[in-house]
Amino acid sequence: MSQRHIVIAGGGAAGFMAAIVCAEAAPDAKVTVLEKSAQFLAKVRISGGGRCNVTHACFDPRALAASYPRGKQALRGAFEKFQPRDTVAWFAARGVELKTEPDGRMFPVTNTSQTIIDCLTRAARAAKVELRANCGLERAERRAGGGFALWLSGGEMIESERLMLATGGCRAAAAGQLAVSLGHTLVAPVPSLFTFHIPVPWLRDLAGISIDPVEVALPELRLRERGALLLTHSGVSGPAILRLSAWGARALHEMNYEFALRINWLPDLDEQAIAAGLESRRAAHAARLVVNTPFRELPSRLWERLVLAAGIVRATRWADLSRAARHQLMQQIMRTNFAAKGRTLNQDEFVTCGGVPLPEVNFQTMESRLCPGLHFGGELLDIDGVTGGFNFQAAWTTGWLAGRAMSTTTV
Repeated sequence: MSQRHIVIAGGGAAGFMAAIVCAEAAPDAKVTVLEKSAQFLAKVRISGGGRCNVTHACFDPRALAASYPRGKQALRGAFEKFQPRDTVAWFAARGVELKTEPDGRMFPVTNTSQTIIDCLTRAARAAKVELRANCGLERAERRAGGGFALWLSGGEMIESERLMLATGGCRAAAAGQLAVSLGHTLVAPVPSLFTFHIPVPWLRDLAGISIDPVEVALPELRLRERGALLLTHSGVSGPAILRLSAWGARALHEMNYEFALRINWLPDLDEQAIAAGLESRRAAHAARLVVNTPFRELPSRLWERLVLAAGIVRATRWADLSRAARHQLMQQIMRTNFAAKGRTLNQDEFVTCGGVPLPEVNFQTMESRLCPGLHFGGELLDIDGVTGGFNFQAAWTTGWLAGRAMSTTTV
């Protein structure tokens, strides 16, 4: 009997997890990973500013699944089988310890993505996985008697009993054509996790300032998020904006990325508290300029610009601030409105929504419901999470499920 051959197209997080799990569970099988580029695990390398945000410290499957704008229903059951606690244990068993930061993100204690790359590469080689870089899968055909005929980028043709597609997000619809050629459809891909362009000079002049927390909202879509905000030379970024972009990804694409953004700079204070704060400053600092007396939670430069944006002239003293002007300043603090025009992709965590529709996949095994022997993992599926390690966790989970299934079942 010839050796079973299992081929995984895509040398990223999901592909490596699947290959290692499969090869460790089925040492008699030949497991091959094909990567069209020269570098395996490229996205792992750049994630988290080069530190690799491996996962998120959320260990309840229901709560974890709620962080996925697309895929939460399918992933909830998958997380019952393999979730962040399992990811932490999996890496720990291979000598890599993870740490949890205050916001829940988990990184290797070494603070370098190379640790994760080395771990995955070492585990793959120990399990005798064949790693083929500069070797993409160009075409695949399902054979009548089972298995696949595969044509590689160098012109070589090989055969496999099972095939997994883990080729990453469909930045363009063409990236999903292998799945389409094997009978699948694609949900049109659009970007997720991006920053907002806001052509307001005073805001851009504050580039580099970070405020935490703020509340950001897209009133037209009834979406809001709370968290850290970073002011940039092109507009706004930071975790709160990236999460908002994920939830609004498809709608914002349809709006051609022109939309209204509202910011509450002091979300911990209600209207009454802000009004009281303004009145206390008026009483205690009557002779001081309004622009020079910020709320302590706000950077002084941002406070100055908010005061001016409220229509209060720079020379105004607290004693001279009218009731109407105080009301206008309070509105500016709680409801600064901007017109966003365009977006910039977050290169460290480039994510797309769209891909292979989830009803076409069995999430117990990650096997196609349309093409026996074909499995999926990672961002090729119509799954995406908010920023914070969630997209990698979906990759580890779907890769683990696919790897287990490919090691134990026959077509």
